[in-house]
Amino acid sequence: MGSAEERSGVLRQDEFEDLARHAAQTNKALRLEHLNGKLGVKPVPDGDHETIIEWLSRLCIQARTDWWLATGIGLRVEKYRGGNARPDGVLAPSGAFAGQGEWAESEGVFMAVEVTSFDSDTNRRDRVEKPAAYAAVSIPVYLLIDRQKGEVQVHSEPDGGRYQQVVTVPYGKSVHLPDPVGFELDTEDLKNWIG
Repeated sequence: MGSAEERSGVLRQDEFEDLARHAAQTNKALRLEHLNGKLGVKPVPDGDHETIIEWLSRLCIQARTDWWLATGIGLRVEKYRGGNARPDGVLAPSGAFAGQGEWAESEGVFMAVEVTSFDSDTNRRDRVEKPAAYAAVSIPVYLLIDRQKGEVQVHSEPDGGRYQQVVTVPYGKSVHLPDPVGFELDTEDLKNWIG
């Protein structure tokens, strides 16, 4: 008989990472996440989704040439329960993830980025669970580009499992990305990719 955690069906960090690795080898389009004690599947991005990430990546490099908006990297999140998220983008110093493998520690990450998909889990995943997970590991800025609502949310000042500041602007307005990111984001171009 296993531990109480094993009997309750909660995946341990190492079990999840083995499962995710196996799933990716079996089906390249299958990208698993483990948040709030639950196993989830991250949707495969569409063309507009990828174009938004490309656009944001260019802006981040223009702001600082020693930064990189990494895509496809997994982050270990949720300090106490163990969790794994695959942000659409992770802004960090260039080379920050060298040698870390598929699931990197969140230390040194400036900003996590999510672009909403058109699936039934978007509200729970991108608007509730992800901000809580990123705040729990003290990622300074969480940027949510919400295609359903046509708006951008900038979460900052992490404190435990929540961000103390949330600024929301509609597409077309500029919004300040707080330090350590520290630049103005003009969202006018996002009107081209509402979906």
